[in-house]
Amino acid sequence: MPETPVFATAAVAAPHRLAAETGLMVLAAGGNAVEAMVAMAATAAVVAPRLNGPGGDGFWLVREPKGRVHALDASGPAGTLATMRRYWDKGYDAIPVHGPEAALTVAGAVGGWALALELAKALGGKMPLDLLLGDAIRFARDGYPISIMEGRVLADAPDLFTVPGFAAVFLEEKKLPPAGTTRRNLKLADALGHLAHAGLGDFYRGDVGREIAADLERIGSPILRSDLENYRPRVVEPLSLRLKHSTVYSVPPPSQGLASLLTLGIFEWLHVRRGETPEHHHGLIEAAKRAFAIRDRVITDPREVEHDLKALLAPDALEREAVRIDGRRAADLSGVVDSGEGVWMGCIDKDGLAVSYSQSLFSAFGSGSILPTTGIHWHNRGTAFSLDPKSRNPLEPGRKPFHTLNPGLAAFDDGRVLAYGSGEGEPQVLSQIFSRYAVSGMGLTDAVDAPRSLFTKGTDGPMLKLEDRFDPSLIRDLSRLGHSVEELGKRYADAHGHAGMVVKHPRNGRVEASHDPRADGEVLGL
Repeated sequence: MPETPVFATAAVAAPHRLAAETGLMVLAAGGNAVEAMVAMAATAAVVAPRLNGPGGDGFWLVREPKGRVHALDASGPAGTLATMRRYWDKGYDAIPVHGPEAALTVAGAVGGWALALELAKALGGKMPLDLLLGDAIRFARDGYPISIMEGRVLADAPDLFTVPGFAAVFLEEKKLPPAGTTRRNLKLADALGHLAHAGLGDFYRGDVGREIAADLERIGSPILRSDLENYRPRVVEPLSLRLKHSTVYSVPPPSQGLASLLTLGIFEWLHVRRGETPEHHHGLIEAAKRAFAIRDRVITDPREVEHDLKALLAPDALEREAVRIDGRRAADLSGVVDSGEGVWMGCIDKDGLAVSYSQSLFSAFGSGSILPTTGIHWHNRGTAFSLDPKSRNPLEPGRKPFHTLNPGLAAFDDGRVLAYGSGEGEPQVLSQIFSRYAVSGMGLTDAVDAPRSLFTKGTDGPMLKLEDRFDPSLIRDLSRLGHSVEELGKRYADAHGHAGMVVKHPRNGRVEASHDPRADGEVLGL
C-alpha cells in the first residue's frame, strides 16, 4: 500500500506540481493558507489551461482554527445580451459548447481571489499581491511544459481549433504540440502583471476589464462591459451536515454542494457496517441517486431557490430518503448532469487555517474563446442553462447557471480537520473518498488511490462505469443488483479523478496530504 505523506506543520495539495510548489513557497515565506491558495489558483490558471483559467469560476470553503467556516461564491451570471431569443434567432435549440456564444457568463474566479484576500488580511495575512501572482506571471512569460492529457483532449475536440484565437495560443502551425513542449502566453503574462500592480478589481473595473469587455464584444460574446463592472463575488452561508463522527460542509446554490451532503447523509442512515462490500458501493450509488433527484428539483440561481435547504439535510428528511432505497435492487437512474472539468486544491497551514477550493472552465478549455488582447480563455459554464423557459435553469440575463463545483470540508469530533474535493465526478467521487477515509478507516492515500465508480450517461443509457482493480465478485454482485456495469479497462480513468485530501491532526499538529494519481498532482509541505 502507498504511504501517505506526512508533514510537520502544513501542506498543500494540487492537481499540478507547479501549483503545489507555488503554494509551498507562500507558506514558507510566512503566508497563510488563504494567501497560498490564491497563489496556487493563479498558477494553476496558467499551467493547467485545459481545466481552469482566469476566465472561469470558483468556490471557496475556509475554516478558521477556532472553527468558524466561511464560504465564497465566485461564480458569474449570464450577460445582458444572453437571452433565449438571441439563441433561437441564431437557430440553436441548446447553447453551443464552444465558441463566442458559449462564452455567455461573467468569469468570477479573479473576483473570488480578491474576496479571499480580504479574508486573508482579516486573519493576519500580509503577503503582497505581486508575490502571490509572481509564479503565474513567470510561467505565462517564460513558459511551462504542456501536459500529456491536454493533447488527448484536443484530439477528441477538433472543433476547438476553429474557435477565435484558440489556435494562436494552443496549437503550433495548426497542429497539436507534443507533450512536454514549452508554451508561453505573453499577453496573459502582461494582463496578470497589470493586475499584480493595479489590484484584482482591475479585472472587472479597470484597464484589464476594459480590454476584456472590448475583446468579448469583438468576438461576439453576449457579455457587456457593464456586466463586468457590476460583478461582485459573494460571502454566503455554508451548508453543513452533522454525521456521527464529524460535521461536513459544502457550498450552497448555484453549486450542487447540497447533493454531496445529501449523499453522505442518506448513506449514513443505511447503516452499512463494512467498507468495500456490495452493500457499501450499492448504498453510495443509491444514496447519490436520491440526492441527485432532490438536486434536480432544487438547485438553481440562488435568488430563486424555493426550498429550505437546512430542512432537506435534517435527520428525519435523510431517514425518509434512506428508507426508499432498496438494498436488493438498483433504482432507475434519475437525471444526471455530466460533470465538467476543473481543479480542486487544498491547503492547511501551521495555525490550522484550512482551505478547500475548486476552480473551473466547465468543459475542457471552456468555450475555447481566447480574448486577443489579454490572452485569457473564457469559460462555458453557461452551457448548463436551458433554452426551455419551463426548465429549472432557464437562460436569462443576470441569472447564475447550475454549478458542478463543490469543494468539501469536514471537522471531526476528535479535532481532525479535513479539506477534500475533486475536479471531476463530484459529488460521487467526494462521497467515495470521504466514506473510505472517515467510515471505512482507510489511510488518506489509499482512500484517494482506490478504484472508483461513476454512474453517468452511456451510449445505450445510464451506466455504472468502473475502473480496474475492483474485486470481480463485487462487480458480479453489483450486476446482480441491477446496475448496468461497464468496466473501463483502465487502472485510473481521467473522468473519475483529480481528487485530493489534506487533514491536520490536533495532537501533534502534523498534516497528511494526498492527491490523485489520475492527475499531474503533487502534495508538498513544511
